[in-house]
Amino acid sequence: MAKEMIDRIKELMYKPEKIRNISTVAHIDHGKTTFSDSLVAGAGMISEHLAGQQRFLDFDDQEQERGITIWSANITMVHDYEGDDYLINLIDTPGHVDFGGDVTRALRAVDGAIVLIDAVEKIMPQTETVLRQALKERAKPVLFINKVDRLIKELKLTPEQIQERFMKIITEVNLLIQKYAEPDYRDKWLVNVSDGSVAFGSALKKWGTSVPFMKKVGITFKDIIDATENGTEDELAKKSPLHKVVLDMTINHLPSPKEAQRYRIPKIWSGDMESEIGKAMVNVDTSAKLAAIITKINPDPHAGFVCTARIFSGKIEKGKDVYLIGKQKPQRIQQVAVYKGAHRIQVEEVVAGNIVAIVGLNDAFSGETLCEPEHIIQPFEEIKHMFEPVVTKSMEPKNPQDLTKLITFLKKLAREDTTIKVKINEETGEYLISGLGELHLDAKVERKFKEMEMDVKMSPPIVVYRETVGKRSSVIEGKSPNKHNKFYFYIEPLDGPIYQAMKEERIPSNYDFKKKNQELQNTLVELGMEAKDIKKIQLIYEKNMLIDQTKGVQYLNEVMEMVKEGFKYMIDQGPLAKELCYAIKAILVDAELHEDPVHRGPGQILPAIRHGISDCMLHADPLLLEPKQIIRIDVPTELMGGAIKETQNRRGQILEMNEERGVTMIQAKIPVAEMFGFDSSLKSATGGKGFYSLIDVIFEKIPKDLQDQVVLNIRKRKGLSQTIPKSMEEEI
Repeated sequence: MAKEMIDRIKELMYKPEKIRNISTVAHIDHGKTTFSDSLVAGAGMISEHLAGQQRFLDFDDQEQERGITIWSANITMVHDYEGDDYLINLIDTPGHVDFGGDVTRALRAVDGAIVLIDAVEKIMPQTETVLRQALKERAKPVLFINKVDRLIKELKLTPEQIQERFMKIITEVNLLIQKYAEPDYRDKWLVNVSDGSVAFGSALKKWGTSVPFMKKVGITFKDIIDATENGTEDELAKKSPLHKVVLDMTINHLPSPKEAQRYRIPKIWSGDMESEIGKAMVNVDTSAKLAAIITKINPDPHAGFVCTARIFSGKIEKGKDVYLIGKQKPQRIQQVAVYKGAHRIQVEEVVAGNIVAIVGLNDAFSGETLCEPEHIIQPFEEIKHMFEPVVTKSMEPKNPQDLTKLITFLKKLAREDTTIKVKINEETGEYLISGLGELHLDAKVERKFKEMEMDVKMSPPIVVYRETVGKRSSVIEGKSPNKHNKFYFYIEPLDGPIYQAMKEERIPSNYDFKKKNQELQNTLVELGMEAKDIKKIQLIYEKNMLIDQTKGVQYLNEVMEMVKEGFKYMIDQGPLAKELCYAIKAILVDAELHEDPVHRGPGQILPAIRHGISDCMLHADPLLLEPKQIIRIDVPTELMGGAIKETQNRRGQILEMNEERGVTMIQAKIPVAEMFGFDSSLKSATGGKGFYSLIDVIFEKIPKDLQDQVVLNIRKRKGLSQTIPKSMEEEI
């Protein structure tokens, strides 16, 4: 990068009104990385001739080999708009659903998103997912319709038909914005072809335009069609360059940190907005105390870990100590840099409103909050991905001497990618690793073992189940080992509207009711819960609820934290198969406690709680929930029979079918346990012409005739007894 460019970047980073932090988001193969190439070339950072083929931001060997983006990549550019320079911090994100966690983390760092849509394929399932995630982070969207040349060359559409297709895409995008945006932004953030918040073009051919730009330079749809058909797209790209149209749109329609942090901070930070740090973040105060969040961690063979962070107030300086709130420790920053794809340009400091690369924070993790060691702040909200890990594999090193190396690697991996969950099965000594899909685990785990030359034995994929109850239990007594403490519980399914609100994150999935939360109380009242019952809630944990309905029980306040711990333990390990529990409400109705604290310590209280809640669940029609994927299959209509048969052979259910231009779109629901190898089987059944996309992951009751066998299989794998647990009443 030329010295003048570096100097310009250093100058602009102190002007938050001249900064745009943006991300590209899209379904896989809709052209994000090629599109980013054109923007980078337009900024003079790579050759225009190589843009579109170089895939500058796919610099990892795996990405080049597989032809897909696996890791998000950052770059900082300068763009001239009407005689003024602007600083653009761009993050190119993956499109494959298995790497959606990288998209989620990137969206925390930015204020706006360019949503790319393939003009031929139109809106696909992952388009909806990433747009929904952007709106959840209050990142404002604009739209770029890509691959327009295919409409002309392949589909032979007329100008009128092209415009009709554009309007259909724009309408569907706006319907999604109205569906998923918060009420204050549903109308404000709609995209509009007239005002230039919609652009279209061909990233591969490096041209792009919008209605205002067409009027400005005198281009018509006929000119675009002629250039495409006559092979003169280079001339079109000179007259209407993609990078200029898109970056002008970004500056016009996406917010600066100065504007965005006013409404984003209250969403992503739950601290006191009237506090000194709250006001500093809202005002992008570069001279205030530090507040920043790490959104990505990347291992570097020379520098250890490189952390990507968004700074909301204050500044990050080389040699400065910062405090890691999650780790509760200070660490010193060794290097500060701005990004140029795979490279970093070192600077002395980076201030609020910018995205920064940091070297030296080797104990940090994705989602960690950074602040001043002497001014510790409320941490930022957890960065939550929309889908949970549903595919698990167990692993163990073939050489026992590699065990320490394996543990170190797994710890590092869990810090880099928070959608990968690592757990040690204490009964069997296995190491369990869960991810969003088979490709997720293959690319980010198994491939790394090969690169490290570590021989690790991996199991076939294991499905993660959930446990719940089907009815209300009777009141069950849980007794402490010394018989001096007794707790009386009953269990029932959590109310449907409340559970649904937790899934939609309208109310938290985890919340300790130690302090009053009026907003949460109001939401629960709206969902039909009585105000007097809300006051009795002690804990929401993993979409389950603990309620205390006792009256006047002596010493209960002193043991309530242990009651909560016992409840959490049983939710984490349900009685049927030691799987996580969902949608359960445990109600404590009475208790008898020994007057001497010595006789009501953890060794007495915890077993009583676990026993009581476990027996209640076994008495309340315990059910196993299996994960199911809702998918969309696209297949030529004449071959759809093979796709339907393949779906039904896997306990799949056809939900909906639509046909358009000789292609049938099938929406189906298939258990995850039956999905392994589905992609290759679908290709085989459709002559290689069928493909599928993930829409959602849900949990539903497993058929009764399968439940016992599945429970026994899970118990066998976990080294548990080969009998299905029964309630004490049933055993009698």
